[in-house]
Amino acid sequence: MDMSTGTLTAEAFLKAIELTAVPAQIHDEAYEATSQYVPWPKAYGGDMVAQAAAAMMRSVDADRSLHSMHSYFMRPVEIGATVRYEVERLRDGRGYSTRSVRGYQNGKTVYAAMGSFQVPEDGPDFQPEAPSAVEPESLRSAAEVLQGVEGPAAEYWSSKRSFDMRHIPGPVYLQVEGDSMPHQAIWVKAFEQLPDAGNEHATADLHRAALAYVCDYTILEPLLRVNGLHWSSPGLATASLDHSMWFHRDGRADDWILYAQEAVSGQSNRGLAMGRFFDRQGRLLATVAQEGMIRAGS
Repeated sequence: MDMSTGTLTAEAFLKAIELTAVPAQIHDEAYEATSQYVPWPKAYGGDMVAQAAAAMMRSVDADRSLHSMHSYFMRPVEIGATVRYEVERLRDGRGYSTRSVRGYQNGKTVYAAMGSFQVPEDGPDFQPEAPSAVEPESLRSAAEVLQGVEGPAAEYWSSKRSFDMRHIPGPVYLQVEGDSMPHQAIWVKAFEQLPDAGNEHATADLHRAALAYVCDYTILEPLLRVNGLHWSSPGLATASLDHSMWFHRDGRADDWILYAQEAVSGQSNRGLAMGRFFDRQGRLLATVAQEGMIRAGS
């Protein structure tokens, strides 16, 4: 929140994807970005996903769009510190390009990803039907849910994540609201209209990066919910381990998007969850799969 005006902004996301080109030390090109504030000891994983996606996007011709990305989170990243992303151009074909990217901080690899880009083609179109859901305007915002709750975590959840997130059947901030079931949905959109990136292709890239950024906030929540856990459970420790994302259709992250999520499996203090982003017209924009470490307090 901009404390001078009280306006909810997308500043954290926009600052996260600000890249500075620097001399490459290992691969073909390199960029630096800064991890954003969170009230916990390590940076938010969505920073790395969005920053790496933005770095790879800069390395391909403008006729190609990111359609898949696969990531590993290898070490905790310091908050408010610089991460250097080294991009390797693995292949450029007539229709597809492949990139790898590694993130470095303090001389160590903290993150690694692969990405594939395609020149769009005409062809048959199929997708599953979007799930039915109550309208986002009828749901409470995080700020409304947490009104009167003190502390940096509540403040961050309410206004510092760049995106409005409204849970179905209810959030898992302080308690599990709704049944302890292996699925949930979230209406999500940026707090403000995202800027024009200069042309249609660049703007589509910006909104893909926005989905990559926001997807990590809640994707492990179905695994918490099904086990009766919430973000304030004593001794709870979580971490993103690996992440895959497929981009199907262009959409806008500053309009309401339904993020339907489900827990797939939990074992050995690891859990796998999947999610699908649908716009308000029911178009499937992206699919996410993520594995995380979840350790409940004793």
